[in-house]
Amino acid sequence: MVISLADLLAAPQLHLKNLGAAQGTLKTPIQWAAVTELENPQPFLSGGELVLTTGLNSVTAAAQRTFVRQVQRAGAVGIGFGIGLGHDQVPPALIAEANRWGVPVVEVPYRTPFIAIGKLVADSRSADHYAKLERLLTQHQILAQSLLSGGGLNALLVKLAGMIRTDAVLTQFNSELFSTCPGTAVDDDSWLPVVLATGKRDASTLWLRKPFEDGAIIDYAKGLIGVELNNVVQRRHASRQLAGQVIADIIRGSLEGPDAAARLQSVGVNPGIKNMVLLVQAPPGRGGTLGAMALPQLLEPAVSAVLGDGEKQELLIICPAGIGSPSALGHALGRQVSDVGVNAPVGIGGTYAQANGLRWSYFEAKEAASRGLAVNVPERLSLTSLLLASEDVPMADMATEALAPLLAFDAAHAAELVTTLESYLQLNGSVAAVAEALTLHRNTVRYRLTQIAELTGYNPAVTADRVQLWLALAVRRLARA
Repeated sequence: MVISLADLLAAPQLHLKNLGAAQGTLKTPIQWAAVTELENPQPFLSGGELVLTTGLNSVTAAAQRTFVRQVQRAGAVGIGFGIGLGHDQVPPALIAEANRWGVPVVEVPYRTPFIAIGKLVADSRSADHYAKLERLLTQHQILAQSLLSGGGLNALLVKLAGMIRTDAVLTQFNSELFSTCPGTAVDDDSWLPVVLATGKRDASTLWLRKPFEDGAIIDYAKGLIGVELNNVVQRRHASRQLAGQVIADIIRGSLEGPDAAARLQSVGVNPGIKNMVLLVQAPPGRGGTLGAMALPQLLEPAVSAVLGDGEKQELLIICPAGIGSPSALGHALGRQVSDVGVNAPVGIGGTYAQANGLRWSYFEAKEAASRGLAVNVPERLSLTSLLLASEDVPMADMATEALAPLLAFDAAHAAELVTTLESYLQLNGSVAAVAEALTLHRNTVRYRLTQIAELTGYNPAVTADRVQLWLALAVRRLARA
């Protein structure tokens, strides 16, 4: 602990005597002992010093009073006046002025050299510095051990909050990753934001409730937290890639029965219970962002996976039934996706058990996401999803065969036959509604429908052919999503 004026007065070897009336500042820590004979020492003081002087240049009462005022303005903790050289006693004017301004005055006898006082002050500061270093090193070891012993970031942050005697909250974008006071808002001036460097654009911030005791441990903790957050991202990405390989085999139908169940369990999915798929298709160039982002707390019990690569990457969240309503889970994921700067809809599949049920839920989620809303809940049993989930039905070939003539004709003549067909099917075969929606004459719509029938061999006015065209357009839409 840094020494105070009261400690110096209590040191018998110094023979100091307190002559001033000020008592409240006697226990103020002394930062340094400054020896001066200047009439105005203020420019050379930074505050917290014990000013030692023999008063050689303060021979008049006016000069003595001025000296006290300059010392007081500089923020010194007191005056040590050495007698036996320029003065046989501490001048009364100096004492009176010091009492007026609340500055302690200590008489230093001739036999006590100023250097003895300076040495005690320096030794105490050195001991205090070493004690702080030792305490800091101990704290370093405690934080590192809490991280490495398996407790992870949560254990580290609990230790840190205890060390600096405050609450701590860790956020990534707008999501709370950890808090010693869950549910508390950290958006006011009572919290200090500490930005964390992780090497990722993940907007990670440590929030500390004011006031707190730093002691230089926060900078060290910042480094540890940043490194661990980066490690967490790497582990999360690797885990999602591994799970994605398993889920991809399930979706393709190359894994079935006990093999499928075993592989799913190896990545944390229990096929014996009902599971639901949430799906987000990454826009071009943003697959890495989705693949590495943290999940909202609602989805912590879920297993996440990444399918595909390049521009066709998808983030899948496999949620056990019962962890929340599909809508609430979808909106939580949607907010997180938006927070990380990705503009992509969330598709939600139905809740089913076993590997085949997971395939079904995936295709439902994929079809739902194609509707383009921020969050798309599953519809009733979808014929498109059923056919897509079956590897034995050549849906892609059927779609290509049915629509290729229309696409080629549109490309050559800008005829917009595919657009007209989509509108016709969406508007339940109403020529008048299509004409109004596309700003066309009704005869133009009828002519285009005739062209579609001639080019494809499927008449949109016939129910069986209409179903065939509707399925072809649905498959094309999903393939482009």
